[in-house]
Amino acid sequence: MKRILSLSLALLLCIGASLSLASCKDKTDYTVGICQLMKHDSLDQATQGFIDALNEAMEKAGKTVTIDMQVAGEATLCTTVINTFTAKNVDLIMANATPALSAAATATTTIPVLGTSVTDYVDTFKGNIPANVSGTSDAVPFADQAQMMIDTLGLVAGDKVGVLYCTNESNSVVQYNAVKALFDAAGIVAEAVTFSETTELQAVVNAAADTYKAIYVPSDNTVAQNDAIVGTICEEKKIPVFTSYSSAICYASLAIDYYELGKETGRMAAEILLGTKTVAELEIKKLTPAVVYNKELCSKLGITVPEN
Repeated sequence: MKRILSLSLALLLCIGASLSLASCKDKTDYTVGICQLMKHDSLDQATQGFIDALNEAMEKAGKTVTIDMQVAGEATLCTTVINTFTAKNVDLIMANATPALSAAATATTTIPVLGTSVTDYVDTFKGNIPANVSGTSDAVPFADQAQMMIDTLGLVAGDKVGVLYCTNESNSVVQYNAVKALFDAAGIVAEAVTFSETTELQAVVNAAADTYKAIYVPSDNTVAQNDAIVGTICEEKKIPVFTSYSSAICYASLAIDYYELGKETGRMAAEILLGTKTVAELEIKKLTPAVVYNKELCSKLGITVPEN
């Protein structure tokens, strides 16, 4: 009887050990939460780049990662998404856009947080970036953008440019102030064309197209999500639109590749998860922007595309 009990106990222990080993083998090495502010091409590309680069790095290291990707839809819901990640105690949070980054930095000081599609980290955190925060910036040289508009459109002193952005996006306010100073220095009048709700956008753009010689759009997520409205109105009224991000509505842009921006962020995430770098050791990175012309739109607007 004792021998039977001993054998039964040994069998149960073996089965338990086997199940335990199987569970360990199936367990994912890391879990990453992604909070994307909203759906639009630039943010979608950044998220996809992040996922692709992170998966590639994990596979190369022989590790596995589970990615929980959530789209908040609007700024106020970013906190809700982030709170689900902190409750799960994920290994890292990727925050796509400034409101998502702000929510993540407020929610945790211990989980590593990487931002992407964020224009100005210093302004976002009033000069005090948290120790657990780093990432990539979509900032571009505003002076070069302003000069490109001046040169390609033949703007002269007294001409008026409208800068279109949503007042709910702090990164857009930063960009407005930067380009305004540059245009003002050239004697060109730059004025804010603002809205707070997307329902206001059509009326605001219609009025702007009747007032300004050109429209400048910073890296504004709300405008980008609805830029077909802007493009339709401005093309009909022959008003050129210059965007800080590549878009079908712009006659030209000096912009970054958001997919590559996301990939850079994914590589940073891999370094943190694999323990080769800490967040504090990773500087905020920027990409070199590229000049892009929409030849078809330039032709419709009578804008000459430089031969080079």
